[in-house]
Amino acid sequence: MSPTNGTVSEILLDKVADWLMRTSLSDESLETIVRGFCERLAAAGLPLMRVHLSFSMLHPLYDALGFTWWRGRGMEVSGLRHEDLARNPDRFLRSPYYYLLSNNLDHVRRRIDPAQPSEFPIFDELKDQGATDYIAFMQPLGAESEHGMVGSWTTDRHGGFTDDVIAALLRLQNHLAVAAKVAVLGKLADNMLTTYLGANAGRRVMSGQVRRGDGETVRAALVMADMRDSTMLAEKEGRQAYIETLNGFFDAIATPFNRNGGQILSFIGDGFIAVYPCGRHKEPSELASREAFAAVGTASARMAALNAERGKQGREPIGYGIGLHVGNVMFGNVGLRDRLTFSVFGSAVNEVQRLQSLTRKYGHSVVASEAFVNYCGGDWLALGEETLRGVRQKFTVLHPRDATLAAIAEERAEDAMEDGLSEAEHVMLLYRNKKQLPGPRGLIDKMLQ
Repeated sequence: MSPTNGTVSEILLDKVADWLMRTSLSDESLETIVRGFCERLAAAGLPLMRVHLSFSMLHPLYDALGFTWWRGRGMEVSGLRHEDLARNPDRFLRSPYYYLLSNNLDHVRRRIDPAQPSEFPIFDELKDQGATDYIAFMQPLGAESEHGMVGSWTTDRHGGFTDDVIAALLRLQNHLAVAAKVAVLGKLADNMLTTYLGANAGRRVMSGQVRRGDGETVRAALVMADMRDSTMLAEKEGRQAYIETLNGFFDAIATPFNRNGGQILSFIGDGFIAVYPCGRHKEPSELASREAFAAVGTASARMAALNAERGKQGREPIGYGIGLHVGNVMFGNVGLRDRLTFSVFGSAVNEVQRLQSLTRKYGHSVVASEAFVNYCGGDWLALGEETLRGVRQKFTVLHPRDATLAAIAEERAEDAMEDGLSEAEHVMLLYRNKKQLPGPRGLIDKMLQ
């Protein structure tokens, strides 16, 4: 049962409100704010058994982030991706949150009586825990904003919530909304920059490298990949099917290059460029090259699996080409004064692009420069010497023997099965205001409780 039946202390409530204000100005994460808030509510004597809070936050990969705190059990964090949302809309349609949204309400309160049928499915779980009273709420984080907070308070106090406890919760709910908005907007900027620019570039921009010309010269192992016969596929499959094909291609081939020191800097049409930054000495260059080549092995295995699945569906396999190189690149901002892009530039970038195009000539999916192979090591077959357009010296072009790629794919079999989610992808969108509510499709299951 709840640990207190006494009157709420205004002094302790002020302490909680002050802590929220200080925390919102200290760049703490949303999880830290919610966890600390719930624990401080309990420490202040509020008779809370369970607190559920969900926050919306624009993110291209996820739809939901929720926190559930239980007295004495700590806090759980859960989330769902876009494609998971439409699988079981019935639970949401029967949830207190849907009731709030569809009736344009700020709050809904229900006494929980074990002897009475449950109005909402979540009450069955709460009855088992001895709950007596439940309040759900909805609070936008701005008049026209898609970002918002929905949540619920649950008590197991005999007789339920008293009026002074309800007043305290409503008051602190407003303070929490202010602190959450600061955290959400800060994380929003970080997530969007990380998702669209990559982790390293995003951090550089957030740290102030926002002027045209800002940047530096770094040494890196370079990867350039491209889909083969994409124009033909686009014409055969149609717009929507081709977009799905392109995303499936990127999921399969690009994912391995966005981990273990690799960073995908930009997608260019139906291809991409990735870098493995390293020092100018031999050892870091070797490490970067080997990680890049290991990612090639993983990507090759993932593409084989993708094409096998496409074969089962009666669809044509997707061809690809990958070029590998090592060199110095300029890493920074270029473009217009008011429209910049953050990427890599320089002769080494042009060279790896030319190498990638040679996969067509030699009929191999993967080719590399001699500089890359010297650092990477392994069993390679020389294909020939090429004068790359715009480059004075000739390049020796090499191809890894099939057994070498197969050995790496086997060694990193677990990597080949992973979805490659980055830290940036773990922040999700939950709440949308009612006028943008999409109906049963795209609604939340577990998190909207």
